[in-house]
This record gives sequence, structure tokens and C-alpha cells, in this order.
Amino acid sequence: MSRSSRCGRRWGRAVAADGFDFSPGAQVPLSGGAGQTAATQALASAAYRDSPLDDISKADSDSSKSDIKKPKLSLFAPNLGEAFSRAVQVRMLGGGRKALIQSFGTEPQTIVEHCLAATRIRKQRDAKLTLIMVVFGVVFLPGVLLWLGAFQLKKALGKDGKGTSVMGGALLLALAVAGVVLLVKLPFNGFWPLYARGALIAPVVGWWIAKQICERTAVILRGAWKGLLDGGGVGAKIPEAVPGDPNEIAAETLRHNLAKLSAEQRSNVVFYAGPRGILGMGTRWGSWQLAEELKPAKEGTEIHPFRSWDVIRVIHDRLRLLERSPLHTGGFQQPPQVRHWIVAPVGEKAKDVSRPDGTDTDAFQIRGHEIERICNEQQFGSGNRHYLGVQFVLWDGQLVLTLLITVTVLHETLRIEVTGHALGPVNSLFTSKPSPKTKDVAKVVKFWETRTQTLPLIEPGEVVRLAARAPLTWFPPVLDFLGGKLALPEPFGLRHVWADKPWRHRFMADDALRAATPVLRTVHAAAMSVLKENGVDTERFNNRSLVLSGMVQGAEPGKADEYNA
Repeated sequence: MSRSSRCGRRWGRAVAADGFDFSPGAQVPLSGGAGQTAATQALASAAYRDSPLDDISKADSDSSKSDIKKPKLSLFAPNLGEAFSRAVQVRMLGGGRKALIQSFGTEPQTIVEHCLAATRIRKQRDAKLTLIMVVFGVVFLPGVLLWLGAFQLKKALGKDGKGTSVMGGALLLALAVAGVVLLVKLPFNGFWPLYARGALIAPVVGWWIAKQICERTAVILRGAWKGLLDGGGVGAKIPEAVPGDPNEIAAETLRHNLAKLSAEQRSNVVFYAGPRGILGMGTRWGSWQLAEELKPAKEGTEIHPFRSWDVIRVIHDRLRLLERSPLHTGGFQQPPQVRHWIVAPVGEKAKDVSRPDGTDTDAFQIRGHEIERICNEQQFGSGNRHYLGVQFVLWDGQLVLTLLITVTVLHETLRIEVTGHALGPVNSLFTSKPSPKTKDVAKVVKFWETRTQTLPLIEPGEVVRLAARAPLTWFPPVLDFLGGKLALPEPFGLRHVWADKPWRHRFMADDALRAATPVLRTVHAAAMSVLKENGVDTERFNNRSLVLSGMVQGAEPGKADEYNA
């Protein structure tokens, strides 16, 4: 029996004060859920990457931009994987974190767990590098400072261009030559001459040992990076999230925060941010409205009273049958998710959101009776609005299509509106696989031919950077101050921040356009049945429905959230 299973049996029935049930213990899934693995694993792979941090700016969406805090000393600057893991952990698991945007099409808990696993691998490496820095650095501190200063100067010069980078390399070579001359010229007796020789040689020996450690860790990190993108189901190993007894406060807190993250992901409250669309669902690309006057079917009679919720409930039941088809042609291979949503308005440039709380909420979700009240009463003026959503998660989570239905009754007019939202694939930065470092060199004998030579994964300057950062990794705020960090765009959600537009992909665009037609017709058919049952004249509604059915066949993506005033 695994350790996590034993913990689950021992005290898995414990329930936290805020209502989250942690039974049967902290279970770490291997990958995202069915149909959502590609997007989940692509984002999780960022935790293991060793590419430059500036690359993240190329992946930002049009409405969300990451903020890279520049380092005080470039020698301590993090790479993409280090900065991404640190930023995601602090933002999604921190004690004072703000509300998160749902990441539809992904499993954010899995991504955070991979960030924790990558950080654990790096900490194991940094523990060894810290020991090397103590042995070879503290004892021979003057020599270490001299070498670090030279590498820092080379790194600073290298930012300006190739010429200054060559100058930095020449500076290092001059230092090495000066060191050799000094070793030869110094006398061979006495403590200080021997110490001076050791101060120059010991850092080089420590660097060589550190290089072997860094190279082995780089192979592990790149293996996890490649394994995730190959769909191999690489598991995130985070034993620190499985407490062995109730006294392990840190492990229990981490387990609690992971459960809280999953609960917030299941929230039925989303946020509308003007031209940015519904955060997490994408911008509104299409809108179809059926609005006609309510008249009795027969003169001298009255309409039977009904509410918006009565219409929505029938539409909900009909939409749940969408996967059924009279023809065996595939159709919706993955049943759509039909769910009630509460949409809260926020400003276009809002930097944070807040989720409702109180007696009408339970674990970030609005209770059923409050959803019904909002549907019937909050149709005009300020306040949250109710929408019935049909969500398709396609292309292994790379494409999220959401069609929202709202029913309003104002005076004698019934309006049924269907809007389409689309969230495209994650940026190609996250789907790029690691490539071996190689270069073409001329053969010794047949000099007119070349051969491909495989280079080490870790360059000399990278070893120095990792060794210099290692002692400070135990003090993250100090390292953030000296080396800079990644500030995630707000309001933050793992999925929508780095999503591309689906319209650049022909098949994805086709899927978005095709999904609208059956949903629209099912909504209209359900609404007509309710109107007939309650004695409403449906002639005008039927005529308008036929017009909309013709319009949706030629649907083209637009910018329905941007009004031309």
C-alpha cells in the first residue's frame, strides 16, 4: 500500500474548516483529464524548460501581457522554467492569493503539481551546488569573487551584441592567462603563495564538478519536458504534499491549497470584461437573438403565466441530448458540458476579480436556488446575469467552444439570445519540444565535408549562473530581488493568458462555426414547445427562428463585443 493510501485511511475523513473534504488523501494524477491532456501537458512543460525568460512575452495573448522584472545582477537572472514555476506556485498556492480565472480545457492542479515537481528537482541540484560553493567558494572566497566578477562582466557585455560578447570572452581568457603567469612567477614556499594558487585553481575544480551535476539535472528536466509533449503521462512527484502525520503543517497546508485550487476551477461564476470577452472562455464571436411579442394563441384567452427559468429548464434538458443523432456519422464524439453560469461584469482593464460569498455560495459555487432567482429577476439594470452554457472541449483541450443562452422577459417581449465564445490553442511556445544542442564541424581528413557534433546541454556560463544562484534559492525573496522575476498578467488564469486565436487554424474555425447551428436550433425548438404549452402564439417566433437558421448557416466569426458607436 502506498504512503498516500495509508494517510488517506488514517485521517482521510478530515474536513477543513472552510468546507473542503480532503479524503482519501493527496492523490497526484499523472496527467489532465480525458480530452484535456494536450493543453494541460503543454503548459506543464514550461516548468521544465531552460529557454530564456524573455520568450514568455512572445506567448502572451493580445489582452494579457506578462511583466518581467529586470535583474539587479544578470548573473542571478532565472530562465523560463525557473521563473514560470516560481510565479505559478506563488500566484496559485500563496496564502494571500487573489481569485483565479477558471482554466477551461486544462487541469490547473496538474500544471501546478508539475511546477512543484520541477522545483523539487532543481532544489536537489541546488543542494549539491550549495555544498560545492561552501567547499570551494567560502574557503577560497577571493578567487571565487574574481571569477564571478569576470563572468558577470562578460554577461553584461554580451547583452549589447556580438562584438561586446567577444570582448567579454577575451576578458575571461586574459584572466586565465594572467592566472597562469601569476602561478609561475609566485614563490613555491609560504602560506599565501600557495593560497593564491588555490584561490585561482579551486573555483575551476568546483566548476568542473558542478558541471557534471548540472548536466545530469538538465537531462532529467529535458526528459520530463519531452515526455509531457509526447503524451507519455509523466507524473509529477511531490511527496511533500502527502503528510505522514497531522503535525506536518507545511504538507497539510500544501494539500489544502491544491484542493482549494480544484474547487475554484469548478466554480460556476465567470467574469465578463468588455472587449476582452468572458475571461477564460474567450471573446464573443457571434450573436443570434430571437425577440418577439408575447400574444395569446387564441383571441379572448390569456397566456398561462411562466417564468424565464421554465424556458431555461426545458432548453437545458434538450441540450443534454445533443450527442444523440439519427445518423451514425460520428457527430459530437465528446458529449458537451451543459451547465448554468452566473456572469459577473468587471471593467475592461480590471486587474483583479472577487468571487461572491455568503449563504448563497458553497465552495465557490452559487447554489441552485440563487441561480433560479437571478435567472428570473436580474434581467435589467445592475447585477449579475444568468446564462445556460454549452461547452465543447475539443482538440485535446486546445479548443474550447462555449455557446451561452439567456432568456429575458421585459413587458410583453420574450428574448432568447445565443452567443458564441471561442478560446484557441495555447501558444506554440508551449508545444515546442527540446532539441539537442549540435553544431557542424569540418572533418579532419576530408575537410570539405562536415559532421554533426553533439554539444553539452549546459554551457560554461550556465554552470556559473546555476552555482551562483544555488545558495540563494533557500531565500527566494532575496533571489527575486537580485535576479528579477516573472509577474503574471492579471486577472490570471493559466489557460486564457497564453491562448492564441482559433481562426488561424482552418479545422478549429470550422468546428466553432459548425457547433453553433445544432445548438441554436435545439434552443429554438425547446423554447417553442414551452410557448405552445403556455398558450402563446408562435407564428412570429417560428418565422424569426427560420430567418436565424438561415443566418447561422453562413456564420462568420466577428467581434461581437466591440460595438461601433
